[in-house]
Amino acid sequence: MISGFQKFLMRGNLIDLAVGVLIGAAFGKVVDSFTKGLIMPIIGIFGGVPNFDSLKFTVNGSEFLYGQFLTALVSFLITAAIIYFFVITPFNHLMERFKRQEKPAVAEPTNEEKLLAEIRDALKQRPL
Repeated sequence: MISGFQKFLMRGNLIDLAVGVLIGAAFGKVVDSFTKGLIMPIIGIFGGVPNFDSLKFTVNGSEFLYGQFLTALVSFLITAAIIYFFVITPFNHLMERFKRQEKPAVAEPTNEEKLLAEIRDALKQRPL
């Protein structure tokens, strides 16, 4: 039973997944700091930093803080746009460039071409 658990832990997929999660978390911090440190101040220049945290309504003494949701939603949309325009789009262009440089596979000769090559070789070997 222990050896089965050990095999499960040592499988390549699990290790790859763990590394992907860690890299994703680290990349998330980079994107978050880029958003908060560079993009939000630029947005703030033109229309103020979008912060709806103070928006709320109360029903029977219960506060519904829908402003926090709106702020998180705007932050998510900005982060998604940053990832798309600064990571996904350049990566797709880079991959397209690499695909163009790859040489197409050489087509295998047809049966006719093979027969013609055999005839040519036989004619070359024949004495004059």
